Amino acid sequence: MTRRTQTLPEDYFLGIYASDPDPWRFTTSSYERDKYAATLAALPQARYRAAFEPACSIGVFTRALSERCERLLATDLVQAAVEAARSRCADRTHVEVRSGTMPADWPAERFDLIVLSEFLYFLAPADFAELVRRAGATIEPGGDIVLVHWLGETDYPLSGDGAAESFIRLAASFAQVLYQSRTADYRIDVLRARPAS
Repeated sequence: MTRRTQTLPEDYFLGIYASDPDPWRFTTSSYERDKYAATLAALPQARYRAAFEPACSIGVFTRALSERCERLLATDLVQAAVEAARSRCADRTHVEVRSGTMPADWPAERFDLIVLSEFLYFLAPADFAELVRRAGATIEPGGDIVLVHWLGETDYPLSGDGAAESFIRLAASFAQVLYQSRTADYRIDVLRARPAS
């Protein structure tokens, strides 16, 4: 299978959501339920002060993650997904959902948790490297970065393993691997930002 060489365009995702408001079955899939539970179980801290979840889609995991955060910022590039996530988290006053494209709209705030779940493989190398740079600039010393990647075959710029290994390699100057787990379908990697020197 030939891989794409460019970051997947916004139109790709607009088309997916135009045909189905829950295109990856976040609300009904046992795969998603199991993966969400495993991701939450992998979080090293019981609570986080400020978390960031880009590519939050319709906010199913966002709502679950919000139980562990004093403040949670989530973003997605598809407005319909943003509106669904806002609606799903409307009773969570500590959750903010914004529109944004990664890495261009990466926020300037500082976070002690960043969750990068199932979207890094959509990015071409230059955008990927910029996203890693921005993560490094905004993660607090001692903060956690959680990577979650589906391992199935696609034509995306990177595979799930490729995305995880590339992030770990590019982030080596500011973070180290704390925990890794793998199933037949997905992998979870938790990195800890190095303490301030």
